[in-house]
Amino acid sequence: MVNKVILIGHLTADPEVRTTAGGTQIASLRLATNTYAGREEDGTRREHTEFHTLVLFGRRAEFAAELRRGRLIYAEGRSQTRSWETEEGQRRYTTEVVVDSLEALGPRSAAPGAQGV
Repeated sequence: MVNKVILIGHLTADPEVRTTAGGTQIASLRLATNTYAGREEDGTRREHTEFHTLVLFGRRAEFAAELRRGRLIYAEGRSQTRSWETEEGQRRYTTEVVVDSLEALGPRSAAPGAQGV
């Protein structure tokens, strides 16, 4: 079986970074990807935008913390679905990508630091 996700898209917000009690950094990113689905009757391209939540740990989270909204990135990882129960007793689910590899694309001046981890 294979669980592999490869995404190229733009960050929709600055990363949210937090630190666990054990000192491990965790970063959450929101990424927008576009799919082109043919043309409208007037000839304009039809586009669909999908939004993804990316989660990074440790050194990858430290690198992600330097990125900013609008930056084009390449991410590889695996899809993971988590569930929890609300205070009202409702079961909620979220699907996110746990990132194994992250690379900033485009001009280096758009973000400081290394090109990827």
